Amino acid sequence: MTFSERIGKNQPKVAIQLDSMDEELKNSLWNILYLGFSKPFETHRYVYQYEYQSFLHFIWFSIFKEKIDDIPEDTHKVTQYLREKFFSWDYLKIYDFIELITSAKEPPFDKIYFIESCNAVLKRELSGYRFVNGLLTPITSEEEITGIENAIASTAFNGLKGVNIHLSGALNKISDKKTPDYRNSIKESISAVESLCREITGNPNATLSKALKELKKKMKIHPALEEGFNKLYAYSGDGDGIRHALMDESNLDQEDAIYMLVTCSAFINYMISKANKSGIALKP
Repeated sequence: MTFSERIGKNQPKVAIQLDSMDEELKNSLWNILYLGFSKPFETHRYVYQYEYQSFLHFIWFSIFKEKIDDIPEDTHKVTQYLREKFFSWDYLKIYDFIELITSAKEPPFDKIYFIESCNAVLKRELSGYRFVNGLLTPITSEEEITGIENAIASTAFNGLKGVNIHLSGALNKISDKKTPDYRNSIKESISAVESLCREITGNPNATLSKALKELKKKMKIHPALEEGFNKLYAYSGDGDGIRHALMDESNLDQEDAIYMLVTCSAFINYMISKANKSGIALKP
């Protein structure tokens, strides 16, 4: 909180920006783009004199989908064109652009620093999105981000390919800002837990409920935790029909999908830790 906010002269921001982007957030993201890419780029007067040329081809060909031979030769004019584009876009196109340029094979800027800078600004301006595992994702808590990242990293490190695929699928389905698939994101999240339980028990046909019962024979699981995940499993197959006959319409929304992904990530982190401490070999 700033001084003026503490004494009640200015009100701190409280609304999470999920379906919009205010001027402060837009300006801040442009500043990161300008300082990380455009300003160093402008130290070279002509585009063809520097390795930025291939990156610009990527932007014009894959993002703008405009004629490459229309790229200005003067680097300052390129920056001006990018600036005009950026400030004419809505929040969806800006996020699309920011995410896509980090997906370039060899971007002419420090990708890790760029993503960290974006995340710092997104947090400061109360955006509802963060870079998680290379994707802009609607996450509103730093703890949630850490939990999901740890679960994805841990499953990859331990060779749990199936679990990792399900977790990544759940994240990807939430991260699609234009057509998010919350129903199937929830399905992927709970399937990741089920897949992990099957790996630990060695039973490829075990349901989550049966797997949890088998796990209790190998390690100590708190009854409340077992009951909670059995209820989540029941929820994922009830009402909106996630795992059974899928209904045409669903009341599931972003909060449901985020909650399930965060909760399942936490459970996976917990179970992998318990398995490692119990000396249970995790099979890739």
